[in-house]
Amino acid sequence: MAGFRSLARQVRDSRNDLALRRYSLRKCLERFAPYGHRATWDHLCSRAGFAPEDRSPDPRRLLFALDELEAARAVWLAYEDDFAERRRREKHEGLRSPGSIDDWHRLTWGGFGVAWCDDPELHPGEPLAVVLGRLIDALERSPGTACPVCAGRELGWKNDLAHEPSSAPVCTDCGIVVPRPVLTEAALDRAWRTRELVTA
Repeated sequence: MAGFRSLARQVRDSRNDLALRRYSLRKCLERFAPYGHRATWDHLCSRAGFAPEDRSPDPRRLLFALDELEAARAVWLAYEDDFAERRRREKHEGLRSPGSIDDWHRLTWGGFGVAWCDDPELHPGEPLAVVLGRLIDALERSPGTACPVCAGRELGWKNDLAHEPSSAPVCTDCGIVVPRPVLTEAALDRAWRTRELVTA
């Protein structure tokens, strides 16, 4: 099974036919898809300017999409390196029990669903690297009351998500599942109460 870098090389190789290059970009999303496969594909197509079902997009647009995906992956891999180093240090110092951020990180190892968007057509419009940078910054500071990606304050609670955790706060503006560790208890409670309004 080809890895992300091998697939990226296939996308960049102009000797490959366009169908293979497009297919290889889609396969990259099996290795790294911050919003989930379908939402990340929709995002990349929208930003690069080709339709998700376009079987022969302009090769320059494919490369634009790949560049954005690779930039985001670099941000995430740097975070994972820092995370692993911090955990090694904590274990060395005797801190064996992981915290809530560690629980969240375990669900997103490898970068799949880091900023999960349950609705594949509702996702942030900014470059993926910017979105991941904001999310990582939020994980490294005190919890807040708004979405760390778009600063939206309208958070709803959604059950039966297609990704772990199965229920969580969701930003109604940009569509991401907001990691619980970045929100205060009051913000989580407000989001939880929206569940009662929806089910009432």
